[in-house]
Amino acid sequence: MSQPPYGESPAEQPEAPEPAQPSAQRPISPGPTAHIPAPGQPISHRQSEAASTELPYGVYSGAPAGELSGHQPPLQPEPRPQRTKRGIGAGAFIVAVLLAGLLGGGAALGGQYLWNQWQSEDQQTIGADTSGGIQINTPEDATAVAAAADRAAPSVVTLAVGGESGAGSGSGIVLDNEGHVLTNTHVVTLGGAEPDPEIHVQLNDGRSTTAELIGTDPLSDLAVIQLADTENLVPAELGSSSGLNVGDQTIAIGSPLQLDGTVTTGIVSTLDRTISVAASGAEGDGLGIPEDGRYQEFFGQTEEPEGEDEEDGPEFQLPGQEGGESIYLNVIQTDAAINQGNSGGALVDINGEVIGVNVAIATTGGGLMGSEGAGSIGVGFAIPIDYAARVAQDIIDHGEASHGVLGVHVAEADADPAVNDFRVEIFGLEGEELEQRLEGQDVPQPSSPFSLGGLVVHAVPGSPAEQGGVQEGDIIQEVEGRRIDDSVNLTAIVREYAAGDTITLTVLRDGEQLEIDVTLDPM
Repeated sequence: MSQPPYGESPAEQPEAPEPAQPSAQRPISPGPTAHIPAPGQPISHRQSEAASTELPYGVYSGAPAGELSGHQPPLQPEPRPQRTKRGIGAGAFIVAVLLAGLLGGGAALGGQYLWNQWQSEDQQTIGADTSGGIQINTPEDATAVAAAADRAAPSVVTLAVGGESGAGSGSGIVLDNEGHVLTNTHVVTLGGAEPDPEIHVQLNDGRSTTAELIGTDPLSDLAVIQLADTENLVPAELGSSSGLNVGDQTIAIGSPLQLDGTVTTGIVSTLDRTISVAASGAEGDGLGIPEDGRYQEFFGQTEEPEGEDEEDGPEFQLPGQEGGESIYLNVIQTDAAINQGNSGGALVDINGEVIGVNVAIATTGGGLMGSEGAGSIGVGFAIPIDYAARVAQDIIDHGEASHGVLGVHVAEADADPAVNDFRVEIFGLEGEELEQRLEGQDVPQPSSPFSLGGLVVHAVPGSPAEQGGVQEGDIIQEVEGRRIDDSVNLTAIVREYAAGDTITLTVLRDGEQLEIDVTLDPM
């Protein structure tokens, strides 16, 4: 699959009825760390070689040390010289009985505790008991994972965020020598509750400093801050997410549960997984399918059965967030343990190069503890670095990120052409007219619960899609060679491109496959 050129922002397209999606929680816990490239410097990336419930914030008081699993051939870790400045380099997730939670701490107890500690007079000693500096004790026996962690850890920082609405924490990635750090929007805004945050950052070497918020992008849940102290920073080496394979080694670095410098390992479980989360501050494009239960049913989206228990239905959430527009993210799924506080931290490959920004986990909880009561179950998510780097560079250069829009209303595509024709026909009907049509004798029933792509039920007049030749009834199967499973997946992929980008759509029309080039408009 081709990826958008580095430095270009993803486009967003109108959202069609969205199938029930598990919700993901972003790991925001006390003390995550983040690092970002310097302002104005192009973000380049090098080609790489080669859900459980969360614990309540503040309840976790310690954890036994664990050993890294998996044998790797001995590899002598390289000495860590000061790195030169680098820039950021260039289907829908439907989970049964999974509750996904963003890994942020919000205004929870753990974040509040860390914030109170940071406000004390002994700021220089905060975190001394849980210092996360990576130390290689026996270089001759070091594994590839140990060497990769040793290389990447100095570029990961811990954030403590406070404001009138409360306090929380997370992680970040140092991008450049100017002190730009990449993290998540939900970390620095406390889930959208804090517009003017006070941010403190602890570096990997134990130093603490303050940071200024440069900009946020709610649609990607990414944000950039800039450190006040830029002495002896170690910018992260950015890899490429476009060359990843399922099964590749992954290493997550961050500050889960206030345990800074924590390293966990796993593999790439899948690529281009699409998750949906509600994000405060995100605005819709106004192109979604009407939120009418009858529409949802016939457009391939079903409502939760009445009386369904929370733990029985999948959903994605940001801890501490009080609703908002749904955003759709294509993510890397990994089984490396990710927990609250990992949000904004680095997911790196076996070379120690950043391939993703940790953002969410899936959980199986519910009830009292719910999404904030348990930890990792081996289903974690990270925003691909190719996309994250483009957004970060936009924020550094312009204070905000660009997203393109396609200009179509999209539903789920059924294998039965009659069902697709019916979905196109009823789009736009309302009230009694809609009710009468749906109660008719000739209403076709979906042939399968699975979607075969994004069915265009309406192309907005004058939109990029309409001008490019997209027609009602077309089934969008690919965007730039990336498979489209359904409307949500299509929305997430288009949003990864910037306004002004030209993308190639592969569509199925009357049984014939066509390619259509479309230049995206700004949202």
